[in-house]
Amino acid sequence: MQFKDIIEKKRDGGKLSREEIEYFISAYTAGDIPDYQASALLMAVYFEGLDREETFYLTDAMKRSGDVADLSAIPGIKVDKHSTGGVGDKTTLVVAPLCAACGVPVAKMSGRGLGFTGGTVDKMEAIPGFRTALGQQEFEEIVRSVGMSVIGQSAHIAAADKKLYALRDVTATVENIGLITSSIMSKKLASGSDAIVLDVKTGRGAFMKTLEDARQLAEWMVDIGKRSGKKMAAFITDMEQPLGNGVGNSIEVMEAIDTLKGRGPADITELSRQLAGYMIYIGGQASSFEEGIEKAERSIKDGSGLRQFRAFVEAQGGDPAITEDPSLFPQASVVLELKANGGGYVSALDAETVGKASQLSGAGRAKKEDPVDLAAGIILGKKAGDPVKEGDLLARVYANDEGKAKAALEVLESAYVIGAEPPETRPLIFEIIE
Repeated sequence: MQFKDIIEKKRDGGKLSREEIEYFISAYTAGDIPDYQASALLMAVYFEGLDREETFYLTDAMKRSGDVADLSAIPGIKVDKHSTGGVGDKTTLVVAPLCAACGVPVAKMSGRGLGFTGGTVDKMEAIPGFRTALGQQEFEEIVRSVGMSVIGQSAHIAAADKKLYALRDVTATVENIGLITSSIMSKKLASGSDAIVLDVKTGRGAFMKTLEDARQLAEWMVDIGKRSGKKMAAFITDMEQPLGNGVGNSIEVMEAIDTLKGRGPADITELSRQLAGYMIYIGGQASSFEEGIEKAERSIKDGSGLRQFRAFVEAQGGDPAITEDPSLFPQASVVLELKANGGGYVSALDAETVGKASQLSGAGRAKKEDPVDLAAGIILGKKAGDPVKEGDLLARVYANDEGKAKAALEVLESAYVIGAEPPETRPLIFEIIE
């Protein structure tokens, strides 16, 4: 098989066969196809596109380019949850304990944050002693004994994706629906769960800025998952403003704990109960989505979700006392306040700008190798629709460097728009694709 012929075929609008796609992935992963030829094919795909069948073939080949977890020894229907990323999105830390408390095992591999988007692994490492690097055997044993585990994604999972994404990043071929779908789903499918619930964000703080783009991505990912034999659903949810009030690593874990105690912000509480409800349903522990929501709510009210979280933290080496003593988390030495210059309503709160401010405070990273300040971040005092008087506290910035705190505060100020009238209310959940 001549790779030049494959490039020409896609360049001219042809449909690639399964064999051609598998050859590309296996040969490129092995180093037998040079970057300049792979770049040529990626650019051809960028302009000519992939149909859903080609995307399935690409996803499957990428999934099999590295380790594929076998979770069959763990009893029950294993359900994974994946978010396409946003600002203040700590739902995994709420949803997974609620599901586990209801008998649905959650075996989750997560990534680190990059840019203004936070990563679950970074958040969990804000807990003193918590280990995210576990071997597969220990990972499975914790899921069996505790009901859930969250670990960092292995470098050997979907090995082709890491290599291809780096090439896409430098060749301006990231934004293609087939390539995006295969990148996300190859890793999710390789993680070994039986069912996947997707949280596809849309709005200013999301990768997919428009509802139409988010819907297309959700539909494609659900389709690829179903073709792979998985139970699938996708929630399309709002990321116009941050989710919850906390943005940052320790800050978000503390807010997740508050939510498990029944006193979290309304938006994070509602989205968590909905996602957990569907996962409980798709995991076979509820006869309907509605019953799943009821069980998730009960796990908050009776404290079983919080107890599940404590057991999970302890099993992975963390100090469960953090659920009662926030002072055990890393602490910021610099706290700056943003106050309102006038009265009215918060007519807009730009999630992406808040995320960039949090990154500047030290909570995020510009490059994958950058360290993060686990204590840094932002707590929002006012969000879109809230009434404001002059001098009211809009937000606080937390950091361990005064220069970083001041830079974050300056950017954060531009995220707020104060107007005379409240804005139209946006739905938290736009639709569910099953």
